[in-house]
Amino acid sequence: MRLDRFLSESTEMTRGLAKRALLRGEVTVNGQLEKKAARHVQSDDCVTWLGEALEPVGLRYIMLNKPGGVECTARRELYPRVVDLLDVAKPERLHSVGRLDVDSTGLILITDDGQWSHRITAPSRHCPKVYRATLARPLEGAGAQRAIRAFAEGVELQGDKTPTLPARLECLDPYQVRLTIQEGRYHQVRRMLAAIGNHVEALHREAVGDLPLDETLAPGEWRELEASEVALF
Repeated sequence: MRLDRFLSESTEMTRGLAKRALLRGEVTVNGQLEKKAARHVQSDDCVTWLGEALEPVGLRYIMLNKPGGVECTARRELYPRVVDLLDVAKPERLHSVGRLDVDSTGLILITDDGQWSHRITAPSRHCPKVYRATLARPLEGAGAQRAIRAFAEGVELQGDKTPTLPARLECLDPYQVRLTIQEGRYHQVRRMLAAIGNHVEALHREAVGDLPLDETLAPGEWRELEASEVALF
């Protein structure tokens, strides 16, 4: 990659600031002063800035147990952002893979790999997402069986032109259900349960695709994905 890009990916400098640092004579490559921003950096080159050896950040793949009261947005708004919970270099490069609303909790994936993110969120992929919902009113007996059949067939949501794709509803107890959906429509789980006359009191995402939330992560905690977990998508 170009030297100015290498500097911006391995420090807090922007590309513009990196070019200025080069012109000031603050950068060496393999022990030699280098001022050309277009210089191509090889994988085995040793680049230093003000005498400190640099390494590019590279691509990150992160699992976070999102707590309530945190937003999955890039801009700072009313609430803290999920990236604000991460102690990593250059957090501004990261984005959440899909979203959970501010009150929802559970698994959120975070990355700076746009292609990997797209493979998970693209509507054509039908990547399943698993949620556990706490209901305001009990769902049991014949009503539960009707809901299971309705979700398996697809539900008409107010304002949407097409019904939802088939979804799997499991009744864990009268007030707890697990719902597996293949889409990412706006507030989809809450709207689907509202369509059968219920209300979601709490919503927790348990899994994305074949990747479950690590049970050892407390709310607000995170870890990097293992290579085998990244390869699931």
